[in-house]
Amino acid sequence: MAPGIAHGSANADRETVDANDRLRVPPDHPHYTLRRLWLTKEEEDGYYLGFANEGIWPLCHIAHTRPLFRAGDWEQYQRVNEKFAEAVLLEIEQAEEPFVLIQDYHFALLPRLIKSKRPDARVAIFWHIPWPNPEAFAICPWQMEILDGLLGADLVSFHIQAHCNNFLNTVDQSLECRIERDRFTVNRTTTFTFGSPASDQRGPARIDGGFRRYFGTEPLEHPGATGDGNPFPGRRRGSHGLHKGIVERFRAIESFLDKCPRLSGAIHVCPIRVPQPDEYQALSGFCYRSGIRGGAHQPASANWQLETDSPF
Repeated sequence: MAPGIAHGSANADRETVDANDRLRVPPDHPHYTLRRLWLTKEEEDGYYLGFANEGIWPLCHIAHTRPLFRAGDWEQYQRVNEKFAEAVLLEIEQAEEPFVLIQDYHFALLPRLIKSKRPDARVAIFWHIPWPNPEAFAICPWQMEILDGLLGADLVSFHIQAHCNNFLNTVDQSLECRIERDRFTVNRTTTFTFGSPASDQRGPARIDGGFRRYFGTEPLEHPGATGDGNPFPGRRRGSHGLHKGIVERFRAIESFLDKCPRLSGAIHVCPIRVPQPDEYQALSGFCYRSGIRGGAHQPASANWQLETDSPF
């Protein structure tokens, strides 16, 4: 039964693991083992909130907010990727030719770190956000390290073909390599990396498309997953932050309510991660200065609500 590794933070995460920081999921009918990895506040601030969410996320989305790249955040990003690599290598120590699936832009360095120690491992990474054009990605001071880390994988998968094409163009302009565009392959001397969109068909992109074609196996589906997984109809879940286009989303809500005034007061925006006091103050202040009516800053005129006591 293949293990999974994920960052643990809340008190409940620590209360539910065993002495080796592992738990069986789901508890009533276990399908796999989850290994929790603990990060310090400095690591979480630098690696996750800093480099990943204030740097890579707006860079790849070409958001209106300029991406922030700080040397200290990059150091934490490297450290946490190394930390996860050590955990993965420990979990696959006894496995022969193991399969490793890595999730998202938080772990761009992880494929190379794993492959350098376990060249027999078959490594795939799914990039859950867009990949920008080469000129935009060149803004990142550590673009070469990120590309080298990703190309440690045997398969790099994206949502759509355009993102895959942008990635290949970025690699082609940045690194010494040969691109085989008919196969979507990067050839660096003796190593090959396949780039793939998640689905060749129209409709919602699925993470298992390229994974199934390359590895010839089915990914494990959570037995309780149905629809979009939102158990609260009428509410919208989503990550928040000034760097993630949250103000534009608020303006979209305002525009929608202007056209459908009968729904005024019925909209709730529930952030998955509750804002820290300084974040919420900055967010509310920005809404006030921008003339956005929702939120806690103008309760008398608000026609929708930003909830900080989120059920998620």
